Amino acid sequence: MPLLAEQIGPLDALGGGPLYRRLEDALREALRTQRLKPNEALPPERDLASELSVSRITLRKALDSLVEEGLLVRKQGAGTFVANRVEKQFAKLSSFSEDMAARGRTVRSEWLGRSVGAVTPDDALTLGLSPGAAVYRFNRIRYADDVAMALEYSTIPGFGLDGVDVVGASLYAALEAAGNRPVRALQRLRAVLFNAEQAKLLGIEAGAPGLYIERRGFLDDGRVIEATQSWYRGDAYDFVAELDMRA
Repeated sequence: MPLLAEQIGPLDALGGGPLYRRLEDALREALRTQRLKPNEALPPERDLASELSVSRITLRKALDSLVEEGLLVRKQGAGTFVANRVEKQFAKLSSFSEDMAARGRTVRSEWLGRSVGAVTPDDALTLGLSPGAAVYRFNRIRYADDVAMALEYSTIPGFGLDGVDVVGASLYAALEAAGNRPVRALQRLRAVLFNAEQAKLLGIEAGAPGLYIERRGFLDDGRVIEATQSWYRGDAYDFVAELDMRA
């Protein structure tokens, strides 16, 4: 493994301010650019402080801040590790498979259910469909590098796909192949706690924090093509939105 000092670069290049802040910023940037990889172990603090030519107090203050942010994880008896987190940009409409592939992660799904049926009254309102219209339902656990990351429940109008079997690893890829990939979406996000059933599916403790997202995807002509409810692990995801004050 390369020396950490080589991975984060010289601290003097980060300008003024307290040394622990400069170290914290340098480590954060190395995490953001994945020069420090998910699940990678940091050297012991004694060795790391010596390598970076800082005191152990300075090092500990920098590491403490990153642990509080969830970017690093301390495991008793094992040391400090890079958290296995994913940063999801709200400004870009992309699928789970595309997000993971862009980060070099291996994606797979465990199907909880794939079916075709009639729209429910609630779904009819959400999708803008007439009562009795056909819809496809896709329920699954999403994995990255064999780690369960999210639960995803999607409903697609019957006109959007040619059957349930056309959906493989990526729902958006199947919609694109059918000429019905969404071009924009409305999303709502809120913090939740996983119930016992959800926690069991994800292999985490009941009551663990998560992020719940409702998304409606739209075609160019304004029709709704997707209604998806997702529950993301709170210890694995950061959701980021860029705000522009010039508008």
